[in-house]
Amino acid sequence: MFYWMLLVLAIVFEVTGTLSMKWSTLSGSVSGFYIMLVMIACSYLSLSIAIKKIALGVAYAMWEGVGIVLISLCSLWLFDESLSMIKLSGLALLILGIVLIKIGTLPAVAKSKGAI
Repeated sequence: MFYWMLLVLAIVFEVTGTLSMKWSTLSGSVSGFYIMLVMIACSYLSLSIAIKKIALGVAYAMWEGVGIVLISLCSLWLFDESLSMIKLSGLALLILGIVLIKIGTLPAVAKSKGAI
């Protein structure tokens, strides 16, 4: 459970860092860039610890995929960015891909129980 919490924390750090970068470019303030540097560094550190017990493919797919979904949704709210049907379809496919990657890493015993 601890490693999954670290993965969630890594996602939160990544989203915060990326959003602060956008905020900084819009506001003209360099403080957002400093926040971005710290948040992205914390994100990679948390991710590197999380992959000790979580499969790398799963962790990376969740970190990147969930991060993209959250950044897209936050950008709608914070920066008035648009979300077309094509973008929404891409996000849905991204989530489907993450689910499939997670299912693909289940142990063989769990898979065979589900097939009965």
